[in-house]
Amino acid sequence: MTLPDLLFAARGEKPVQLALRNARLVNVWSGEIYTTDILIHQGQIAALGTGYAAEHEIDLGGRYVCPGFIDAHAHIESTLMTPPEYARAVVPHGVTSVVTDPHEIANVMGVPGIRYMLDRAKHGPMNIYANAPSCVPATHMETSGARLEAEDLEPLLEHRWVIGLAEVMNYPGVIYGDEGMLDKLEAFKDRVRDGHAPSVTGQPLNAYVAAGIGSDHECTTAEEALEKLRLGLTIFIREGTTTRNLDALIPIVTANNHTQICFCTDDRQPNTLMDEGSVDDCVRKAIAYGIDPIMAIRMVTLNTARFFRLYHLGVIAPGKQADLIVFSELNNLRAELVFHRGQLVAQGGQMTIEKPARGPYPLPNTVRIDLDSLNFRIPAQGQRVRVIGAPPDQVVTPHLIEAAKIVDGQAVVDTERDLLKIAVIERHHGSGKIGLGFIKGFGLKRGALAGTVGHDHHNLIVVGADDADMEAAVRAVATMGGGLVAVDRQQVIASLPLEVAGLMTEKPLEQVRREYDVLIEAVQSLGSTLPDPFMTMSFMGLEVIPSLKLTDVGLVDVEKFEVVDLWV
Repeated sequence: MTLPDLLFAARGEKPVQLALRNARLVNVWSGEIYTTDILIHQGQIAALGTGYAAEHEIDLGGRYVCPGFIDAHAHIESTLMTPPEYARAVVPHGVTSVVTDPHEIANVMGVPGIRYMLDRAKHGPMNIYANAPSCVPATHMETSGARLEAEDLEPLLEHRWVIGLAEVMNYPGVIYGDEGMLDKLEAFKDRVRDGHAPSVTGQPLNAYVAAGIGSDHECTTAEEALEKLRLGLTIFIREGTTTRNLDALIPIVTANNHTQICFCTDDRQPNTLMDEGSVDDCVRKAIAYGIDPIMAIRMVTLNTARFFRLYHLGVIAPGKQADLIVFSELNNLRAELVFHRGQLVAQGGQMTIEKPARGPYPLPNTVRIDLDSLNFRIPAQGQRVRVIGAPPDQVVTPHLIEAAKIVDGQAVVDTERDLLKIAVIERHHGSGKIGLGFIKGFGLKRGALAGTVGHDHHNLIVVGADDADMEAAVRAVATMGGGLVAVDRQQVIASLPLEVAGLMTEKPLEQVRREYDVLIEAVQSLGSTLPDPFMTMSFMGLEVIPSLKLTDVGLVDVEKFEVVDLWV
C-alpha cells in the first residue's frame, strides 16, 4: 500500500477495506475508553471516528477493542514447538507480536539455528521479532554446540526481524569488562540491549546498567525490582511455566511507574499455553490484583512497543499496524476476535486461517554421545556433599549441604531423603564429559527422567533414583536423536522425540501437548511431586541463575561464579 492510498482512506475519500463499528476502544495512548468506529485499510489503521464508508464491516455491538498483545521476552524453543505451531498456540489468546531470543537453538547450532527460526517465522499470523543471542555459550563453565562472538552476530543486524541484542546473561562479564562481552554491546549500541541480572544489586548493578543494558526479567522480589527500576531498567514481570514472579512483583506497580514495566512469559510449555494462555494471563492476573485495566493493558502493548522501538505497534491510531483484540469483559479479558494486519486470524479461541505451508528444512542430528563410556558412579571422598535444591516454582536453586549416603565406597541415592542423582552429559561433540551431582526436590521413588532440553547449553540432562534407569534414559534419548523420556525399571514408559536440534518438534500443538502431559504423568507416577518435572530439570544446568547448578564441567557456585567440588 502506498501512503497516498492510506491518506485517501483516512480523509474518507474512498471506502476503507474494513470497519469495526460500535467499538469500545481502550485507548492506551490517552488512557480513555470510549465508543468509536475503527477503520482498517491495507493492514493499517486508517482512521478512528464515524462517517466512513467501508467495503466490509463488523458491528461489535459495544465490545471492547485494544491493541494486540506483545510478549516482551520468550524462547519459542521452550514451548517444544517451532514458530508456526507456537503461533497457533498464542495468537488465539490475543498475542500478535513476540520478541524472541533464539539462544536455545543457537547454543546447539549457532547462526544456522537462528536462521532456521527466522525462516520458520516468516509469513505467519503474528509478528515474530528476534534479538541476537548475546551469550553463546552462557559462560565458560559449560560446553555448547557453538560459540558466537560479536563478528558472528553483526551480520544479523541486517535482518529486518532482528531488532536488538538478547538477554545479556553473562553479567559478571559485563560488570568486570570482559572484552568479548563489551564487543557485543558495542556492536549493538544503536539497538535495544536486553538484560538478565538475577540478584545483582548495589555497585555491581550500577556497573551493569552503566553498560547500556535496558531491561531485566529475572527479578524475584519486589525489593530487587524496585532497585533496578530506580536505576533506569525497564522491568519485565515474568510469568512462565516454572518461573512465576507476578505475585511477588505486582505490588511495585503504580500509576507513576507502570509505563516502565512490561509482561513476558520467558519459558512456557504447551500445556500452560493452552490452559492458561500467554501474556494475556498476566493481564488478567494483574487486573485481579487491583491494577487498573488500562494500566495492565499498557504493560503488554504500548510499553513493550516503546521499549523495543516498535513504534508501529502497541496502539490503535491512524497509521499504526492493525493488530488488535476484541473482547467482552474488561476485568476478565479473553480474546474473542484477533486481527493481525487487519486480517481476522483467530475467533473464539481458534485460528481462522491455515498456517503457512512449509517445505522440508533438513537439519543435522545434534546428539553425539559415547554411550559405551556412561558411568554414574560417585566414589566417596568425604561425608558431606553439595546438593542442588529444586523448588517447584522458581529456577533460583538453594545451595544445600547434606550428609552423603555411602554404600560400598560409593555415594548413592537416598530416596527417603529425596536425595537423587543428577548428571549432565556433553552431547554436541561426543567428548564424553559428564558432570555428576545430587539434587533434592524431585521426589522420585524409582526410575529416571532425561532430556536434551537443558538451558542454555542443552546438553543431555538426567535425574534418577537408580543408575541403571539413568543409563536407560540416556540411551533412549540418544537413540531418538534428542527429546524427553521417562524410564521405569529400564523401560521407557513415556517419550517425546524432539527432532529439531533436540529442542523442538514440528508436530501439531495438540499432539505435543498430549505427549507432554503423558510424560509429566509418567514421572509423577514414579513419585515426583513437581507440577512440571521436565521444565524444572531443564533449568538445573543454567549456571547464570543462583545459587548452585550442574553442567558437563561440574558443579557451579553461581554466586562465586566458579566450579566447585561436590564434596565439602
